[in-house]
Amino acid sequence: MTENPAPELHRMTDATRFDGKPIVITADAAERAALAKRFGLISIDRLSAEVTLVPDGTAVLANGTLKASVVQSCAVSGEDLPVRIEEPLALRFVPEAEMVAEEEEIELTEEELDEIPFTGRSFDLGEAIAQSLALAIDPYATGPKADEVRASGKIGDAAASGPFSALAKLKS
Repeated sequence: MTENPAPELHRMTDATRFDGKPIVITADAAERAALAKRFGLISIDRLSAEVTLVPDGTAVLANGTLKASVVQSCAVSGEDLPVRIEEPLALRFVPEAEMVAEEEEIELTEEELDEIPFTGRSFDLGEAIAQSLALAIDPYATGPKADEVRASGKIGDAAASGPFSALAKLKS
């Protein structure tokens, strides 16, 4: 049995910290490089989030903003594509004991979609921010040369290292 590796952006946060002051999390160079590898990006040049914690019964609401500058590959041409991300964060950390059993079939409301279970008195706010970044990345982002590559019909050649390169080779 293999253990899960430690998250790249590990920031354990006390679930009882409610001083009203924002928590600022900034990823260092090593954390950004590890996250870029995890998410299949060329690089993450900047990643930070400012979050305020608010009690919600036994749960904790985390509201704030995620900001990042990433470089990803254009989905069509494969060229480096710089992208700026600024996303609102609205997360709800819920004690694991209150989460519904996995076997139960439930319908989630919009508010329940971003519920994250935790045990004990703390949760990993850094990993939640990393996952929020992953969700904010457009996997089909295209750069300025995308139309030119589409028109040339050489999409398979231009994105030779892209996700569909293996399929293109099978087709040939």
